Amino acid sequence: MTGETIRVAVVDDHPVFRLGMSALLASTAGLEVVGEAADADAALRVADQHLPDVIIMDLHLGGRSGVAATREIVARHPGIGVLVVTMLDDDDWVFAALRAGARGYLLKGAAPAEVERAVRAVANGEVLLGPVIASRAVSYLSGARGAGAAPFPELTDREREVLDLVAQGLSNVVIARRLTLSPKTVRNHLSNVLAKLQVADRAQAIVRAREAGLGQP
Repeated sequence: MTGETIRVAVVDDHPVFRLGMSALLASTAGLEVVGEAADADAALRVADQHLPDVIIMDLHLGGRSGVAATREIVARHPGIGVLVVTMLDDDDWVFAALRAGARGYLLKGAAPAEVERAVRAVANGEVLLGPVIASRAVSYLSGARGAGAAPFPELTDREREVLDLVAQGLSNVVIARRLTLSPKTVRNHLSNVLAKLQVADRAQAIVRAREAGLGQP
């Protein structure tokens, strides 16, 4: 997009950060802020109405995560580049966002020049990770090359373990005994799984799990 104005929207549920980021972008030559949103639903409306070139996306948005919003925005508008800017730096969130279609991932606290460079890169179709995130991604991929990456990186190890047993057809009570947990804890893990995988019920979770190779006795 060399020589063209890059149209940007900012999605973050913290007003101070959202306004500050918008002000920074608006003061940068060649960038134009066309919309703001504080939650996932508003982010989708901004994407539909304004079709920005880049959406800066936080991952904590209250009711629905920025990962879910990213997935839906990219599905509706593949031409929009999503740049995640968040406090969350653990591997589960990083790879969940990238799997959802984000083209960039920066941590809050990145220098203004780094944010500008990332916005321009994402607008040009490139993938850009902040230095810390890039280093961890290389380490993760190096380790996964031999062992094979675990399915559903957005899940914790325990949640993936519960999903695997659910996909085997085991009840919550049996899973609780198998993992030495209370049935309530198993229910909580399963609720988290449904939310993170964006599925409505246990049956849909089982289908997704078996498609990914889980559920084998």
